[in-house]
Amino acid sequence: MHGVRNLRGRLRRPVVVGMVAAMALGMSACGSDDDSPAGSAGAEKDGKASAAPAAPDEARLKAASFTDGEKAGTYTASEYVLDGPLGDAYTAVPDGCQPLVSLSGEVSDPDPAAEVQRKVDVPDEMLGVTVDVTLRSYASGGAATVMKALDKAGRDCAGGFTEQRAVAAAKYLKAEPAKAPAFAAEADEAKAYRFTILDVKGQQKLYEYLTVVRSGSTTLSFRAEITSTEDIGGVPPEVMAAQWAKFRAAKG
Repeated sequence: MHGVRNLRGRLRRPVVVGMVAAMALGMSACGSDDDSPAGSAGAEKDGKASAAPAAPDEARLKAASFTDGEKAGTYTASEYVLDGPLGDAYTAVPDGCQPLVSLSGEVSDPDPAAEVQRKVDVPDEMLGVTVDVTLRSYASGGAATVMKALDKAGRDCAGGFTEQRAVAAAKYLKAEPAKAPAFAAEADEAKAYRFTILDVKGQQKLYEYLTVVRSGSTTLSFRAEITSTEDIGGVPPEVMAAQWAKFRAAKG
């Protein structure tokens, strides 16, 4: 966002390391054999939360995430040097809209057991698209709880809300359902949104996209933004597809 918004992708908080490191470390099975589609925002295979699977630890999430320098089409992944996206510290007013702003354990419940974040962009494009990619694992059915909260926020906050930052506030004018990626049919749940945001000067409309996919006890979150008034039309599909493929491969 002009002057402020793109700071979301420039810093990194310390990775959250959960209390479940001693738990079984295997990834839970992704999805089921149900044939019902999940190719649209808010899709869910059976409408029920899975039995609470073991939460992968940070090492497992790192193995399933992009590595520094890994390519996804024209995009390149990198690790955050200091802290994670500044947006992970932002809060929403009303607070029921929080899942649309950030699912970080510091500002949202439940806390993840482990978390790995990557920034994906085109290095030579200073004002190009930036995608924050975050994998989070949860214990005791927390991933399904997060998705329910996200779904409720998407419905309750469709008409807009405020994003509170350290020194400013941004007005979300609309939160609309967006198209989920094709691979969502393989996941347990997928929700996608398009945000229309008024910049901090209250002069221009900006656009962001958020897609969150749940596989068992793990969520994969993709937030795409650009420092201009361009509507990029969604999270770059090649970024999401490449991360999903690596996640699936890591599960074995």
